[in-house]
Amino acid sequence: MLQAITGPADLKRLTAEELTSLAAEIRDFLVASVSRTGGHLGPNLGAVELTLALHRVFDSPTDRILWDTGHQAYVHKLLTGRAGGFVGLRQQGGLSGYPSRAESEHDVIENSHASTALSYADGLAKAYALRGETRSRAIVAVVGDGALTGGMAWEAINNIAAAKDRPVVIVVNDNGRSYAPTIGGLAQHLSALRLTPGYERVLEVIKTALGRTPLVGPPLYEALHGIKRGLKDVLAPQGMFEDLGLKYVGPIDGHDIEAVEAALRKAKGFGQPVIVHCVTRKGFGYAPAEADDADCMHGVSVIDPVTGTPLAVSTPSWTDAMSTELVALAAERQDIVAITAAMLQPVGLQSFADAYPDRVFDVGIAEQHAVTSAAGLAMGGLHPVVCVYATFLNRAFDQVLMDVALHKLGVTFVLDRAGVTGEDGASHNGMWDLSWLPLVPGIRVAAPRDAVTLQASLREAVAVSDGPTVVRFPKGPVPDPIPALDRVGGVDVLRRSESTEVLLVAVGAMASACLDAAERLAASGVGVTVVDPRWVIPVDPALVALAAAHDLVVTVEDGGRTGGIGALVAQALRDASVDVPLRDLGIPARFLHHGKRHQVLTEVGLTAQDIAREVQAALTARV
Repeated sequence: MLQAITGPADLKRLTAEELTSLAAEIRDFLVASVSRTGGHLGPNLGAVELTLALHRVFDSPTDRILWDTGHQAYVHKLLTGRAGGFVGLRQQGGLSGYPSRAESEHDVIENSHASTALSYADGLAKAYALRGETRSRAIVAVVGDGALTGGMAWEAINNIAAAKDRPVVIVVNDNGRSYAPTIGGLAQHLSALRLTPGYERVLEVIKTALGRTPLVGPPLYEALHGIKRGLKDVLAPQGMFEDLGLKYVGPIDGHDIEAVEAALRKAKGFGQPVIVHCVTRKGFGYAPAEADDADCMHGVSVIDPVTGTPLAVSTPSWTDAMSTELVALAAERQDIVAITAAMLQPVGLQSFADAYPDRVFDVGIAEQHAVTSAAGLAMGGLHPVVCVYATFLNRAFDQVLMDVALHKLGVTFVLDRAGVTGEDGASHNGMWDLSWLPLVPGIRVAAPRDAVTLQASLREAVAVSDGPTVVRFPKGPVPDPIPALDRVGGVDVLRRSESTEVLLVAVGAMASACLDAAERLAASGVGVTVVDPRWVIPVDPALVALAAAHDLVVTVEDGGRTGGIGALVAQALRDASVDVPLRDLGIPARFLHHGKRHQVLTEVGLTAQDIAREVQAALTARV
């Protein structure tokens, strides 16, 4: 049946029985497909019926459906004619794991940073009102996987609710989770509601209604009644939303297509902003995902589709190395605490949480709050370690600058997935941090080259109490140790040449490629010294002295060239009146498509062969 779906219009003629069959087929397709390529499985298994109902009620692309977060849009891709592309999901040249405007007119926003869709919706509603298109075009924002824990979402809701003449349908896909169960004060609000007689009467009605659906109903009732380990704080129900001025419809069984359709049709015809609250189960319909208490198989690598077990051999990762050292540091120092933004497991904090549950804080999808809360912790005499993906710290630039650095507070930022991330594409490549972090006065940034230097850098970072520190590292398996020949100042010398032709400055994980390039150059008779600054911001005076002793300096980084480490070294050389030519190699200022890390590095010219070629070209230009 799925093969016959070429677009949303094909759904509108299906019977209820056919829709049920199609939903089952979609789940089978998702498991079979994502198990081969990896991707976001759990969120999409939970959004099947909801997505079917959305495309039956609304007329995409005339009606605008916005996904927040974008990783729950796989079913949307299937229903808009892209089933054939799933063989290349998240592979170079294949389908993106997020909505992509280049792929389809049905994809409105390329949204993988959470809590933004409602602001897009607010802007679209204003635009359509001014253009006189309000009655002919609906705007639907599908908010799920904890996106309502982000403050930006509530800023948007405040504006949407105030404009009764600009209808926006907000569909809350409430599975109680982002990666893991969501947390926050809204849960306490729900707990209070549960104690009121009125709430209990409504709950009994829901229990009776859901009880008629044997497989789906009872688990949904339990979800509504309260999962004790962290209940439904993605949202607050009717009272809170209606106090804001939003019409509230729900809660709806999000796996009952007919019920969801009925609610969406009411919302579409209301003519004012409406919240439609759908309760779903992440990983629904796939036993291994439903049994995964950690994150319902939120994101998977290549897996066995029957058992859900990973097929790839597990190797130690950069994240593992960081996690081990942070737990060891916490054992030595009672003042070390950890903070993350809804990503406890992905950033390696689960072991820390298991060992020190009272010293870890998951603030939800709220990076700005995470940073300023860390500032408060530091003011209170603790040393917070903020663990986030590098790309997500971009959202908290002002907080790093004004709330941490201005106050000279000892806060350590651990940036996972720094540099080229790969399969998650443009929004997830952590290529921006080395361009904007130099703007922060007093900041110190380490870029380790292996597990040994990562753990040493983290230890050095948490020893700093008079300003922010950063330790950044890429995604993936950690390389074999790369020993230093010696250390000059704070700079590790990895390879020394008798001649002083070229000083090759390797930033972090680029050390292996630089050493390979040096060997290639040596075979051509070029003398190359390879160094690793370890701490790349600020520039070590020892690095300037080393540069002064060479004929050419080449910096290599997997961050943006614009304002990156190469630019910083060039500035340091100018300030010291060191007149040595410098060639800076890094990522150009453009958004990078998804693909394996090595494929993306090849695309931007950062392989060992590329580095050697650039050095040769620079030497030739000097002759």
